[in-house]
Order: sequence, then structure tokens, then C-alpha cells
Amino acid sequence: QVSGGEDEIQQLQKALLDYLDQNTETDASLVFSRKFYIAQWFRDTTMETEKAIKSQKDEDSSEGTHHAKDVETTGQIMHRAESRKKFLRSIIKTAPFQFSTLKMNSDTVDYEDACLIVRYLASMRPFAQSFDIYLTQ
Repeated sequence: QVSGGEDEIQQLQKALLDYLDQNTETDASLVFSRKFYIAQWFRDTTMETEKAIKSQKDEDSSEGTHHAKDVETTGQIMHRAESRKKFLRSIIKTAPFQFSTLKMNSDTVDYEDACLIVRYLASMRPFAQSFDIYLTQ
């Protein structure tokens, strides 16, 4: 379960990275997996930010008027993206063996929970969200 207040995605990412960090002694490939996930999440955050900026520019040029609601939504996306980037940068700067001190709580994530987190985070990716569209076409 994820406690409220903080970004849910960020908490799940913390839990997954903690699991990978704890099990690197038994499987060396988890070091690569950990680095891959960090890079992929950073890329996703950057792409989300770029899409928000592009959609705002497209709306401004096509309509000619500025909607406060759209600007607020774009601002929220930008703020959330920056906080996620800041989190990922702090993880990159943290050595893997020091990451265990950043645990989200005292509970540890087991293999089944880690698989569930990976499935959930994968379902949030654009391809997974548009899979039904591809099937219908």
C-alpha cells in the first residue's frame, strides 16, 4: 500500500529500486536493471514535459487565446516532472549500497510485490495505454 501525500508513482519507484538494491548480491543483473529503470523513468519524465510544452504551444497558436485552466494543468505537469527529475537525480547520485537508507518504510518489498509494481508502472507507459487502440485497428 502507498501512503498519501507524496507522488504515488515516486513511492512505487522508490520501493522497486529498494528491492533491486537489496537483491543485487544474489543477482548481478539487477544492477543493470536498476540503472535501466532510473534512465527510463528520467526519459519518460522528460518526454512528458516536452509534450506538455508542445500541447500548450499548439493550443496557443490555434486558438489565439490563453486558457487559465490549460496553463494551470501544464504548470502542474511541469512541477510534477521537475520533482520526479529531482528525485531521480538524487537516486543517481546515491550509491546503490546507500540507497537502502532511503527506504519508504520499514516494510520490505518481496518478489511478488516487485513484480506487481513493475506491472503497474509498465501499465502507465504510453504503449500499454494505447494497446486497445492498436488491437481495434
